[in-house]
Order: sequence, then C-alpha cells, then structure tokens
Amino acid sequence: MTRPLTHIWRHPIKSHGVEALKTVALTAGKTMPWDRAWAVVHELSKVDGSEWVPCGNFSRGAKAPSLMAIKATLHEGNDTITLTHPDRPEITFNPATDSDAFLDWVRPIMPADRTGSACIVQAAERGMTDTDFPSISLNNHTTNNAIGEKLGYEPSPLRWRGNLWFDGLAPWEEFDWIGKRLRIGGAEFDIKERITRCLATTANPATGKRDADTLGALQDNWGHKDFGVYGVVVKSGQVNLGDEIEVL
Repeated sequence: MTRPLTHIWRHPIKSHGVEALKTVALTAGKTMPWDRAWAVVHELSKVDGSEWVPCGNFSRGAKAPSLMAIKATLHEGNDTITLTHPDRPEITFNPATDSDAFLDWVRPIMPADRTGSACIVQAAERGMTDTDFPSISLNNHTTNNAIGEKLGYEPSPLRWRGNLWFDGLAPWEEFDWIGKRLRIGGAEFDIKERITRCLATTANPATGKRDADTLGALQDNWGHKDFGVYGVVVKSGQVNLGDEIEVL
C-alpha cells in the first residue's frame, strides 16, 4: 500500500491564515520555513519574539474562532503577506512595517469579549509552534475520516492546522511512529509525541464559526483529545507532494 504525502501547509502568521505548498526544503533542527514565522501578541502579553513562549501569549483560533477562516499567501521576495477572509476585504501588507494596517483589518473579526491584538512579532530563531522544540506536525487523512464517521460528516483537514498530511494509512497508525524515525523525500524525522488538540478545531475553516464537537468526538470515542504527531527534522532535505513515508 502506498502512503503518499497529499498536502504541505504552512501558516506564515500563527493562527492567522494557511497556505498550501507543493514542495518545501526542510533543515535539521528547524521548523518548516516561514511556518509561524510571525505571531500576533495580545494586549496582556509582553512577548517580543526573541524567544519561544507558549501559545497563551498570542491571539489564536481557540479564543477567536473566526481567525480559522483566514487564508494566506506569503510573497517571499518582498516579505509581504496577502490575507483573505469571507467577512473582510483582501489585504496585502508587510508585517514588519504595516502592523497597524493589519490590526485594523483583523479587529472586526475578533470577539469583543476577548483581549485585543496588540502587535505582530517575528520569531527570531524558529517558528512560534505550540511546542518548546522546533516541531513539524504530521497528520493522517484516515484518522480524520474516522472522526468524521462519529461526527456524521468529514471535517476539513484545515481544522487541525497541520503541516504534512498523508493518505493510505490505517486510522491512528501515526501514533505507532512515536519514538521512530521516518524518511519523507530527502528529509528524515524523529517522531516525538502526540498532538493534544484545542477549541480551534471546533471552528469551520470555511466560515470561522464553531460547528463541530471535534474534542468531544475524540474524548467520547477514543478517550483522548489527540490528533496527529509532532516530529523533528534530523536530516535536511527536500519534501514534495507525492513523496511516501518510510519507517526506518
């Protein structure tokens, strides 16, 4: 049975948009290039981007579900990002110089009862992932399908905000990779741990509205709230759509 890579996704601004890729060059000990390269600090946080900090310091989909409907395009040549949302006009801006324009754009889709967004910071050393190590997330379509059977419809993979997605696996097979090394294309990964999920996954990425009890489906049927696994790149290499997983 083949186990091909079907999607490569990055999130240039943490919790503020997803972008599809066809190929990516991964570097040992680093996160995916430009994934969570920026993050939006809320008004109660003192973060400046100089070091990794937990996700509670940032505006994010778990607290502001409408953010889940943002799509992003990073223009690497000039460090600008284009964002779209079903309820907002398209915006293109430079996070380093146009933070105020971005804050004006995002404010109408932020909940009024939540702490407001204050500024954008760029992660100095690596992407501002949810782990205190430089992780890349790997996810299984068949597991997503199994959850969909319990929900009554197949949830969009974008709910899980993952990086690498695969087909042709058994449901939950990815949990068996923990402690093992994988080869995907020219890169190799050590698989570290499961990903425990949050309320962001309950929001529909097409609308930004909460409409599915993903966490309840996980807890009630499998006794946990985990989906996908975190890996660390241990050998640099190019990864392309269609590459297959090899367990070493």
